[in-house]
Amino acid sequence: MSSPLTSPLPTPAAGPSRKPPRPQAVLTVLEKQWLSPHLVRVVAGGPGFADLQDCDATDRYAKLLFAKPHLGLVPPYDLAALKDELPAGDRPVKRTYTIRWLDAASRRLAIDFVVHGDAGIAGPWAAAAAPGDLLVLMGPSGKWSPDQDADWHLFVGDDSALPAIAAGLEALHPAAVGHAYLEVDSVAEIIPLAAPAGLELHWLLRDGQAAGTTTLLADAVAAGPWPEGRVDAFVHGERGAMKALRDVLFKDRGLARAQVSLSGYWAYGREEDTFQAEKREPIGKILDD
Repeated sequence: MSSPLTSPLPTPAAGPSRKPPRPQAVLTVLEKQWLSPHLVRVVAGGPGFADLQDCDATDRYAKLLFAKPHLGLVPPYDLAALKDELPAGDRPVKRTYTIRWLDAASRRLAIDFVVHGDAGIAGPWAAAAAPGDLLVLMGPSGKWSPDQDADWHLFVGDDSALPAIAAGLEALHPAAVGHAYLEVDSVAEIIPLAAPAGLELHWLLRDGQAAGTTTLLADAVAAGPWPEGRVDAFVHGERGAMKALRDVLFKDRGLARAQVSLSGYWAYGREEDTFQAEKREPIGKILDD
């Protein structure tokens, strides 16, 4: 019989496993282009491009990390350590953005930012970005690519969804047909999109109304043409508008869940962090699954 001094110690219970932190790619801004009065494209690349984790989805998106310049934080950021060292308001913040295009051969990518003055974090950064600035991101990831076997295609979104919709249009077969409903503020915000000849673009203008306060998208889809056959739908934008479109697509049109990529990119009156937190609450849920 073993004495208490020599008895083996009990094996500690295994704690919950943690996913390793996603690698951060530190890119350099190469150029910037204003596509419209409120949409700016930032092209970035450099040696850090090798650290990207690319995926095959058409709606590729990445988590961008923004740190307060005056703190002098050097990327890649040790987010776990900074959580212990800095108050919440001084830690790098994450923002989710679509990768407009990614060119592995030239080791460059482009991200389009909606800019509304000084509102937010990412938009003002993009508006002021200059060659040589650093862009820190994790990813990209993605979930959706167009169903090339669908009879027709439906795209619906506001300014925030334009980059993803543009990528989706470019991924279609040249013979694809369908409709795209695109909400922007004014004619000045309409940008050229490379869509198949058989896919009709419907630009819906807010004419000064605040983004996220209109029913333009749901009204247009409900009243618009609905071709015969199986549709593949990509529907993204402000959360309230997406809930209205959910009812049009599933209740009124009877679409199957597998036919529709539907989510809210943002919510009117909510900061990004609040919007993300609400995704786990009833107010933030658009779909049950």
